[in-house]
Amino acid sequence: MTELLLKVQKREKLADQLYGQILEQIVSGNLGEGTKLPSENEICASFGVSRPVVREALRKLQSDGLVYARQGVGSFVKKRPPQGLIEFGGVNDVAGLLRCFEARIAIEGATARMAAERASVRHHREIENALKTLEDGVAAGDIADKADLDFHMAIARASGNEIFLTILNSLHGVMQKSMNVALNITRSGSADRAKRVLAEHRQIYDAILGRDGDSAELMMRYHLHQARQRVTDHARDM
Repeated sequence: MTELLLKVQKREKLADQLYGQILEQIVSGNLGEGTKLPSENEICASFGVSRPVVREALRKLQSDGLVYARQGVGSFVKKRPPQGLIEFGGVNDVAGLLRCFEARIAIEGATARMAAERASVRHHREIENALKTLEDGVAAGDIADKADLDFHMAIARASGNEIFLTILNSLHGVMQKSMNVALNITRSGSADRAKRVLAEHRQIYDAILGRDGDSAELMMRYHLHQARQRVTDHARDM
């Protein structure tokens, strides 16, 4: 049985601490794909936390597709995320970053649809300018997370719904950090991977420019889903 080396930092939510510590063991390879995790009782004893805390952490790991459970047997590692997820995201922040992706898929799908239906010529120009800056930055080997954020916020403004804009503004910090993590991981991957990331942005813009609400929503949701997958699977789009 692989021993988990767990440390407590009281300022963080316990379940997110535990999530991060198990994730760190998975990323490092200490818990390899297919490896059975210690039992709930063993994790409780090692970490000094209650069973509900352990179950919440395991539930989040399952939700993120990192572990899977076999009834009556236990939990097993499903896939290993890239090292950059911890290196650039911070081990105790990963759970929050992935929750941000979940919220963005729901919110930004709607903003893209409304932008396609409501955007003015000025809005189109703002989105295009942000996209061009993103493309130029990635081509130059930069992180370009600010340009990525500008692209998504320009779409939110183009939706004509200030509530969506307020919600995304409240997520500004965690959104930019998640983009920084995703773009850093992309930069360390293949040229084809970077091209796919940019193509996803271009497809969103084209759908908005063509006033195709269904396609704009689909392309935005697809892009955010793919981004989330790329930061949780080291073997994806290498």
